[in-house]
Amino acid sequence: MSEVTRSLLQRWGASFRRGADFDSWGQLVEAIDEYQILARHLQKEAQAQHNNSEFTEERKKTIGKIATCLELRSAALQSTQSQEEFKLEDLKKLEPILKNILTYNKEFPSDVQPVPLRRILAPGEEENLEFEEDEEEGGAGAGSPDSFPARVHGTLLPRLLSEPGMTPLTIRIEKIGLKDAGQCIDPYITVSVKDLNGIDLTPVQDTPVASRKEDTYVHFNVDIELQKDVEKLTKAAAIFFEFEHCKPKKRFTSTKCFAFMEMDEIKAGPIVIRLYKKPTDFKRKKLQLLTKKPLYLHLHQTLHKE
Repeated sequence: MSEVTRSLLQRWGASFRRGADFDSWGQLVEAIDEYQILARHLQKEAQAQHNNSEFTEERKKTIGKIATCLELRSAALQSTQSQEEFKLEDLKKLEPILKNILTYNKEFPSDVQPVPLRRILAPGEEENLEFEEDEEEGGAGAGSPDSFPARVHGTLLPRLLSEPGMTPLTIRIEKIGLKDAGQCIDPYITVSVKDLNGIDLTPVQDTPVASRKEDTYVHFNVDIELQKDVEKLTKAAAIFFEFEHCKPKKRFTSTKCFAFMEMDEIKAGPIVIRLYKKPTDFKRKKLQLLTKKPLYLHLHQTLHKE
């Protein structure tokens, strides 16, 4: 087992135990958050198209099934129905499977199927993209359409019920400025809240595919409901926005650039924030601007005083 894989499995195991501990202690909000965050990471690994030979297709399928079970348990904690729910004892049976994913070869204990995070279309499929050239940096055809098919609906979450005196935050993603905006295929933005160590503090959310492209802008016009009240975020936290786009001939999505907003920038009204080169630096230590041109991520913040 490589050190990278060992470290990954350790992080997954720690997250799984945190969620189960919160669950058993009756801290349901924290358990739901932990389950959803881990499910998201497992789903991404299950559909990843990398060259990690340690995660075979069969192992990826098992990882995807564990993600499904985490989602089922999360849904059960939010449900008022007591029948047919996915129980904590059922979930705990999966911890040794996740820990020993590289050697596990028995029948999966729950009758579930992995649910894909999103479907990446390959060229030639029925819903084929209307682009013939490979989408490299600045390499897509000039005939790209100005609107997008609604294939990716996003994973946006509703506003949380807030405690008295707390302040929920809604961030409207209006548009992003890019010199090659018209060449981006099926773009969307992944929104996450991280501490200084890059650890998720809230569930990760994806916007739907952008609504349109115009000149040097990709337009979204969607609202992100932050899944923690402003007062509950640590001062060192930051809200990250990763601009993702599809490379259909390579059959994966890629991060083109990212932006982030720190806690002292949370103020009602419009804000523009700078764009940085990939890979996403969640620890904010080695930042490089994407361009010197006046191109930014345009947001609008609404603070809801309860």
